[in-house]
Amino acid sequence: MSKVIRIGTRDSELALWQARTVQNALEKTGHKTELVPVKSTGDLNLDQPLYEMGITGIFTKTLDVAMIKGEVDIAVHSMKDVPTALPKGIVEGAVMKRASNKDILVHKGIDFLDSGQGCIATGSLRRKAQWLHKYPEHTVVDLRGNVNTRLQKLNDNDWNGAIFAAAGLDRIEIKPENYIDLNWMIPAPAQGAMLIVAMEHDTYSREALTILNHKESEICVHIEREFLRVLEGGCTAPIGALARIVNGQVNFRGALFSLDGQRKIEVEKNLPIPEVENMGKNAALEILNKGGKALMTEIKSILKN
Repeated sequence: MSKVIRIGTRDSELALWQARTVQNALEKTGHKTELVPVKSTGDLNLDQPLYEMGITGIFTKTLDVAMIKGEVDIAVHSMKDVPTALPKGIVEGAVMKRASNKDILVHKGIDFLDSGQGCIATGSLRRKAQWLHKYPEHTVVDLRGNVNTRLQKLNDNDWNGAIFAAAGLDRIEIKPENYIDLNWMIPAPAQGAMLIVAMEHDTYSREALTILNHKESEICVHIEREFLRVLEGGCTAPIGALARIVNGQVNFRGALFSLDGQRKIEVEKNLPIPEVENMGKNAALEILNKGGKALMTEIKSILKN
């Protein structure tokens, strides 16, 4: 059996770049493909059964629905945007080789870092909390939109800088010269990785995707996402996680911050690759036992109000 694999994607420049990367990889293996850009409408008017399937991700919901309705066969996501629990009937098809996991600061000069005053923009609670942990005297303002929109907003406002994922700017070749790596900032779980999902019953598409899977990246992002899942952070809590493979060992570093950045609960672990099962879970349990359970309750309470 041979069929055209319909690749669902959001229609932003970055999302289309990611989808075309998957399309090119599939076509190199002899598969026929078609790109199907889906206009993201934010929050869709879904009927109750679809909600019961666990569709929760604000950036993935539209494509989840398109897959369940049979309008596309696979979907390509920035993995950090994907909820840790996939909707019923949707499964991971492949994790592409991870790009840079770093956060970067695009700035208008870095003298402010030593001045005690500054204004930084980000839409991420994780980035905001870590910035305020390091620079408690600074102001952090909200920043939304795709990467192009956010860069333009930085230019149009009197902020000192804005925080971006390096991978997103690299992929569409719009990283400006005026940036610095934030090597001290712990990235979002699975930052820099691309996930391709398929319907569980679609054996043709799932088999086609297996050759695209990058095993080392898969191991690392699964540890990070397990850490996130056990902490019950979803995509909103200030949680950072990074697993790296060095000389056959997995080094994991994870942290939970208070929303104002004043409190930080951190864990670091090293294990041989064959022993990493439950590594993310055990790291999360350690965080919860060190005060993380009470902090997560506090965070959820604040975010509800």
